[in-house]
Amino acid sequence: MPPHLTDITHRLISSSAGRIHLVEQGTGPLVLLVHGFPECWYSWRHQLPVLAAAGYRAVAIDVRGYGRSSKPADAAAYRMLDLVEDNAEVVHALGEESAVIVGHDWGATIAANSALLRPEVFRAVGLLSVPYAPRGGPRPSEVFAKMGGDDEFYVSYFQQPGRAEAEIEPDVRGWLAGFYAAFSGDTMPASGAPDPHFVSRGGMLRDRFPAGRLPAWLSEGDLDVYAGEFERTGLTGALNRYRNMDRDWEDLAAFDGAPVIQPSVFIGGRLDASTMWLADAINAYPATLPGLSSSHLLDDCGHWIQQERPAEVNKILTDWLTILPR
Repeated sequence: MPPHLTDITHRLISSSAGRIHLVEQGTGPLVLLVHGFPECWYSWRHQLPVLAAAGYRAVAIDVRGYGRSSKPADAAAYRMLDLVEDNAEVVHALGEESAVIVGHDWGATIAANSALLRPEVFRAVGLLSVPYAPRGGPRPSEVFAKMGGDDEFYVSYFQQPGRAEAEIEPDVRGWLAGFYAAFSGDTMPASGAPDPHFVSRGGMLRDRFPAGRLPAWLSEGDLDVYAGEFERTGLTGALNRYRNMDRDWEDLAAFDGAPVIQPSVFIGGRLDASTMWLADAINAYPATLPGLSSSHLLDDCGHWIQQERPAEVNKILTDWLTILPR
């Protein structure tokens, strides 16, 4: 464990999932950190001590299905409504009435929906890598099925239970190394190379991963942490988040087009496909995030933004937090 994380506190709290594991550092107003796929609380290792030093109670969770949090057997237990309730339960279990919530990747979508559905609990929201796009449009599975032409979009590839697990779980460490490298600014495939977001018919996602090189932000020790978690838990809990996108679309029908009105900040990587594909969502922020304080695209940065560029992300987050009411 890095030296700056030796004074963190691990805790298990009860939730509707069974239990949620979290790590905590610092005292002050609560900042709840929500990771994405395929990660865990450890993806916030560079933010926890900085937020603590800045006078905040920084708490990073393992989302249900990950790490030491519970992993319900029912795939429907990973719907957005349940994940939002987990976050609210964490806040209350920590003895707090409200929190700032910050999320990355799927965590950004979970954070935005937490602010949307539980505004009395989540007073501000930070979004990393994945822009806020309100619920709307056609059923997600129909959209994904039309992407890629002869290739299959990775979200569609993840839908069938057991299919992606059969690719990943025989070599979790190698698969994670390739997945992280495929979407990192310094190791992603060159422009014009086959896109690792897509799978050739009859192939596997890893067929398009870069081989033999870790991104600069990922040490062998860091990879050991992630691999150790997923070798122990498997990937089904994590993948079940993707298997609820149609269910979320149905559950959130009443919030079609709804803005998130709390104070907000967005940070993305300019090389991240999420910011390219969702450029229209970023352009729509005056309507969809009316409380937006600032929006940032970091040059030469890929998807794993708080790990690729921790100093810049930390400065943006701490500067933003200082302008919020405490």
